[in-house]
Amino acid sequence: MRRARYKAAQQPGEALMFRIETEKEFLSAFRSRDRKSVEPPKGTRFPLFVRDYLAWVDPYGVRVFLVFTAPGSKRLTGIAFRRDQQGDKALALRVCEWCRASGSADQIGLLTTDVDSKRRVGVNLCLDLRCSEKLEQAANMSGRSVLDDNKELLERMSRFAREALGMEVS
Repeated sequence: MRRARYKAAQQPGEALMFRIETEKEFLSAFRSRDRKSVEPPKGTRFPLFVRDYLAWVDPYGVRVFLVFTAPGSKRLTGIAFRRDQQGDKALALRVCEWCRASGSADQIGLLTTDVDSKRRVGVNLCLDLRCSEKLEQAANMSGRSVLDDNKELLERMSRFAREALGMEVS
């Protein structure tokens, strides 16, 4: 498997940038069981330059996809989530387990993915996985850098992939 390419001059404290050369390399980030449901976001052209991570919702709003590299790694990791329908649309606020943003049930909810043919795992996340945008907005409002927050976000993504799904992320 080809490795994602980091930008040439990545320094500590700088945003993580990587490049995906081809659609084949892009799809290889996902487990074989998930590849059949993955379609790059409409209009994607390769090579693709990504800052921190790439997340998108399928056109039907049923699946949410994530591609990232763990801090210190060059291995692309892809996760295909499903938005589970929740009967309780109560107005109570929920908290994203990755970025710690709060929101209503239409903003934060359970995203699940198959571990294997018999087991699924789920995590309460921002339903559009726009965690980095929320972190950046909070950092800007408080007058601090978002770089450490984004690194922690990528570490949480990596931990989920490694511990919940058994994926090798580094």
